[in-house]
Amino acid sequence: MTVIAAIHPEQLQREQRRQRSSCPEIWALLDQVKDPEIPVLSIWDLGVLQDVVVDDAGQITVIITPTYSGCPAMKQIAQDVENALLEAGHERVTVQSQLSPAWTTDWMTEEGREQLRQYGIAPPGVRRGDKKIQCPQCKSDKVRLVSEFGSTACKALYQCTDCAEPFDYFKCI
Repeated sequence: MTVIAAIHPEQLQREQRRQRSSCPEIWALLDQVKDPEIPVLSIWDLGVLQDVVVDDAGQITVIITPTYSGCPAMKQIAQDVENALLEAGHERVTVQSQLSPAWTTDWMTEEGREQLRQYGIAPPGVRRGDKKIQCPQCKSDKVRLVSEFGSTACKALYQCTDCAEPFDYFKCI
């Protein structure tokens, strides 16, 4: 039996915008922009990068959605997006923050989830309510919650009871 993962409707729309874009080179350039709090994760894989629009005059508008309304990394992400495009020779750049629809961990790519795991952070479940948490070090599901808040507000601190390693879990939002 083949299992097909369900994709969140907004994630599907996000992927379609990228696939149908008239400026794939800009999307590829923005793949190099990383989350300042998790530097192995691109803003695309995190689900923050929503769209890239280039008008007839060459004005580039990049639309990003914060992981939550008070996320301190968004200012740095917007600056990094602008710098990446300016350094590549694009002079007319605007970064726009979009709050609706609200960001969800369902927008993370599978590659992003794997990058989190390799970095030592347990990725969120594919769907909210999927709370199977595995230790990113030894893959054990014998873990215990240490604190609802980890190194950032969007993570919780857990400890594996098999290997005793503490680790962050990226909360489902």
